[in-house]
Amino acid sequence: MTRPELTTAPTRRTVVKAAAATAVAGTVLTSTSARAADGPAFLHGVASGDPLPDGVLLWTRVTPSSEAVAGSGLGPDTEVFWEIAEDKAFSRVAARGTTVARAASDHTVKADVRGLRAATTYWFRFSAGGAGSGGGQGVMSPVGRTRTAPAAGATVAGLRFGVVSCANWEAGFFSPYRHLAARSDLDAVLHLGDYIYEYASGSYPTQDTVVRPHAPLHEILTLADYRLRHATYKTDADLRSLHAAHPVIAIWDDHEFANDAWSGGAENHTPDTEGSWAARVAAAKQAYFEWMPVRASTEGTVYRRLSFGSLAELHLLDLRSFRSEQASIGDGAVDDPERSITGRAQLDWLKAGLTASDAAWKLVGTSVMISPVAFGALPAHLLGPVAELLGLPSEGLAINVDQWDGYTDDRRELIAHLRDNAVTDTVFLTGDIHMAWANDVPVRAATYPLSPSAATEFVVTSVTSDNLDDILRVAPGTVSAVAAGALKAANRHVRWVDLDSHGYGVLDVTAERSQMDYYAVSDKTDRNATSSWLRSYRTRSGTQKVERADAPVR
Repeated sequence: MTRPELTTAPTRRTVVKAAAATAVAGTVLTSTSARAADGPAFLHGVASGDPLPDGVLLWTRVTPSSEAVAGSGLGPDTEVFWEIAEDKAFSRVAARGTTVARAASDHTVKADVRGLRAATTYWFRFSAGGAGSGGGQGVMSPVGRTRTAPAAGATVAGLRFGVVSCANWEAGFFSPYRHLAARSDLDAVLHLGDYIYEYASGSYPTQDTVVRPHAPLHEILTLADYRLRHATYKTDADLRSLHAAHPVIAIWDDHEFANDAWSGGAENHTPDTEGSWAARVAAAKQAYFEWMPVRASTEGTVYRRLSFGSLAELHLLDLRSFRSEQASIGDGAVDDPERSITGRAQLDWLKAGLTASDAAWKLVGTSVMISPVAFGALPAHLLGPVAELLGLPSEGLAINVDQWDGYTDDRRELIAHLRDNAVTDTVFLTGDIHMAWANDVPVRAATYPLSPSAATEFVVTSVTSDNLDDILRVAPGTVSAVAAGALKAANRHVRWVDLDSHGYGVLDVTAERSQMDYYAVSDKTDRNATSSWLRSYRTRSGTQKVERADAPVR
């Protein structure tokens, strides 16, 4: 997503502010070291991800000694013992084993456990500093809870997923994660990208609105930088509680690398001063796979497919590694069939998977919005801020070049494939743009609703990253009402849009319908922010259209 150029110029950091920020970042690192001074410690929590019918991926990071700060490359290799059980007391252990936390992998470890029972809740933990599986267990990690997927082809009455995206550490606290962690009814949490942000402290948001400074303070470029930024995020108690409560299914977007990334570069990357883009991407990907409970594909990417019985199949996309460079506004290149957002191999993989799927619902995790967006008669004072959120220039031409609007041939091919092969009940699940949307995905937007809809799309807002009221520095629900009305008037396939709220979604899937319940938090700058239901939209089986639901699923 394009970084907004705020109407208020960034406040220049004073010597005092710089010293204070440096002190805060230093405190994070020194306190971490102090806690690990006497031996191994689990300072970044535990996590699980990518659930299968017979297994799940377990993750943790061991800090073996005081010098083994994330990204340092220091500290001894350390044996780690893991176990997973059917009860929290670990009296019914299902599997156990050992692995080694090495400096070469930043002392992160993963255990890809198999042989588990389908659709079953498990508890897991790690230990280090003991004698491993043959003796004492040493220092224990926190206990995590996870869940396997339903068996292949199994009849499933319902599924429920938390859905989140765009969590900027400096912009606020991660209370949406805390509220999702408190739920006991989720099968998994889907993170649609921008799990971390790459910017230097005070770059986005501006220094005068930073809630808590990043570590490191500078823009991240190297492997050590990306490792430390991931580690910093996992010092957040709410993020750790989310990972300990539910398996997380994650894809990346641009800020895991740099703003508006594409296969050969990024808007926020200058080779002359920041070095090779390929080296930066390699560093970012290595740190991502070290620090995230995600299985890498053989191509070192995140596009993959997970199944949940006969009810749903989840197709997860990588829309950064293979895309062509974003088009210049107004030059017609957005329609060029030689340009791609997915890359040829991934688009063919997605089309084949959608056609072959026997699941009632085809869920597609896409980091950027597939529905087209035109501006219509948006007032001049709102055109610039909304354009910035959507990745457009300040003059506001109706081409959303960083999203599927900038790669119309891929979108046309995919939508035609759905129609030509009678692929129904496809739901796109989307993040990136810091706003909540409920959309039909039209075959021809210009003639909609006289022309058909091929799918539906639910877009979740940001956990903390700035949206319209933050950019304009006005109260929520004031000027956004005008902007939302204009966007809906110009885009008849858009059933709802909220431009101000921060929060999360809960997707509830049954054979009859898929429903997204949207929740908002009271204040992203309040560590103890409350959560409340905002709206609900659903798509009924066979309709390819969204409609409003009166209440969230209980």
